[in-house]
Amino acid sequence: MMMTPCLRLAPMAFVLLLAACASGSPGATTQTPPAAQAVATLSPASGGSLRGLVTFTDRAGHVEVHVVATGLPPGSAHGLHVHETGNCASADFGSAGGHFNPDHLHHGPQGGEHHAGDLPMVSADAQGRVDARFAIEGAALSGSRGFVGHSVIVHEGADDYTTQPTGNSGGRIACGVIAALD
Repeated sequence: MMMTPCLRLAPMAFVLLLAACASGSPGATTQTPPAAQAVATLSPASGGSLRGLVTFTDRAGHVEVHVVATGLPPGSAHGLHVHETGNCASADFGSAGGHFNPDHLHHGPQGGEHHAGDLPMVSADAQGRVDARFAIEGAALSGSRGFVGHSVIVHEGADDYTTQPTGNSGGRIACGVIAALD
């Protein structure tokens, strides 16, 4: 039996259509699920004026962090860390515990050995505001290295990334519990 040219092309067209659908090209019905997110509302220590919001967005292999805050001394730098306990109840925020460190590493900057909770410093502008974004490689929102259920602390001074175990960044001036968004 001899096939006409149209019949010979039909099987190839079907294969191309299947390949296009599987690759997610136009006409495919696959959708990317929304990224998982968490948030911490920063509350000031007694007598402080710092207020802010820290948003965490889970991406493949890293967490994007967005810090927005007001009420800081103009032009000041501040250590920022995820702490082990999701509790900001005590006046000095000591209830948040130490830095989140599930791998038992030394304190340090993102480019070297560091606690999972060691975040980059944030710096206030001339009006005492912070609007900073950064990515934390190897972090997640859930699991053994997950941030949800812990707290985020803003410290009164800059982090030297050397002094163990905290970076010598001073007292805790704001705290927020990290909670997942639905």
